[in-house]
Amino acid sequence: MIHRRMFGVAASAALLIAACGGGSGGSPAPSMATELGANETALSVLAWPGYAEDGTSDPAYDWVSSFEKETGCQVTVDTFGTSDEAFSKFNAAPEKYDVISASGDASNRLVAGGYMQPVNVDLVPSYAEIFPDLKDKPYNTFDGVHYGIPHGRGANLLMWRKDQVSPAPQHWADMFDPAGPNAGKYSVYDAAIYIADAAVVLKATQPDLKITNPYALDEAQFKAAVDLLKAQKPAVGEYWDNYQKQIDSFTNGNTNMGTTWQIIAGTLQAAGVDVDAIKPDEGATGWSDTWMINSKTKSPNCAYRFLNHITSAPVNAQIANYFGEAPGNSKSCEVPASEFVPEYSGFKTMAELCTYFHAGDTAYWENIYYWTTPVAQCLDGRTDVKCVAFDEWIKAWTEIRSGS
Repeated sequence: MIHRRMFGVAASAALLIAACGGGSGGSPAPSMATELGANETALSVLAWPGYAEDGTSDPAYDWVSSFEKETGCQVTVDTFGTSDEAFSKFNAAPEKYDVISASGDASNRLVAGGYMQPVNVDLVPSYAEIFPDLKDKPYNTFDGVHYGIPHGRGANLLMWRKDQVSPAPQHWADMFDPAGPNAGKYSVYDAAIYIADAAVVLKATQPDLKITNPYALDEAQFKAAVDLLKAQKPAVGEYWDNYQKQIDSFTNGNTNMGTTWQIIAGTLQAAGVDVDAIKPDEGATGWSDTWMINSKTKSPNCAYRFLNHITSAPVNAQIANYFGEAPGNSKSCEVPASEFVPEYSGFKTMAELCTYFHAGDTAYWENIYYWTTPVAQCLDGRTDVKCVAFDEWIKAWTEIRSGS
C-alpha cells in the first residue's frame, strides 16, 4: 500500500525539418521532424511535480541525471500544481520551455495557440510500447496528427471516511446533495475542469439533458452543470488543488466525502485513516498526460530524446511508482523490482502496482472521461449547436467559487 507521494504546488546541429513555421498566436506549427541531429546542450522542462525528478527531492528518485549523462542535455525543471497554472506559465513565457507534460485540459489550448509542434512518433521508439487505448485521443492527436507521447493516467474517485459516513456513498450525486447528512464536509477539486464532474452527475441523473460527453456542453447543459455546482457550494467544506491539503482535511475530519485520486486514498489508508474510494458505476473524470514539444524549441534533438527517455519502460515505471498512477508504457508493468524503488510505494513488484492502478485493464477506463479542453465545436460530434468553450468555464468557476 502506498504510504507517501511527492506532489507540490512544486551542436547547433538541429533537427532536420522540412520547413519551419511560426509557433504562437494561432500561426502554423513547424512541419513534422523527419530525423534527429546532434544533441544541443540544454533542455527546459515544465512538468507535474514528480514527473522529472533529478534527486533534489530525494536522492533515491532520479531519472533525469542518467538522461543528462547519456545525452549531454542539461535539464532544468519547473513545476505546476494545476493545468491552468501550467498554461499560464507557458503563455507568459512561450519560448522558455522546450518540453511540457500536459493533461488533456491544457494540451488542446497549447496546440490551438500554436505553442506545440507535431511529434513524429517514429522517432520515439518507446511509443510502440504505449498502451493502445492511450493513443489517438482528442487531447494528444489533432486532425490525425500526433502532438505528443502519452505518459500515464489516473481516475478521479469518490472517497469517504467509513467511520463518519453511513451508508457508504454509491454515486457522485451523494456529494452534490446540499441538504445531505454530510453537507458542509464535501471535498471538491478546485479547478474549472471540475464542471465536467457535475456534467457526469447530470448525465446519469437527468437523461433529458442528453449529455454524452462532459466536455461537450451546449448552453442549456452547461447552465445545468453550473447551477448544480452553485447549489452544492454551501455544502462544500473545502476546495483543494494540493493533495496534502485533502489528506490533512480528511485526517482531521474537516471533510469526509469528496473527489480524490487513488494515490490519496492509499496514503490515507496507510496512515490509518479509515477511508474507502470507488469509481461509481456512472463513471468518472480522470487524467491522461502527454509529453509535448514547444514549436519554438531551440533544443529539438534533446527534446525528442527526452520524450523517449521519460516514456521508456524503466523510467515510466519509476515515475508511476513515485507519482502514484498507472504507467503509459505497457512494458513498465514487467520492469523488475531492482529497477525501481519498491520501498517508496510499498508495492513489491511493478505488476502489483499496475494491478492496483488498473494499468492494463482496458474495461476499467472505458467510462473514464479524460480531462479534455472544451471548445466551441462540440467534441461529441454535434454540428447543430455550439458548445461552451473553456474560457467560459473559467469565468463560471470563478462565480461558483465566489458564491455569486
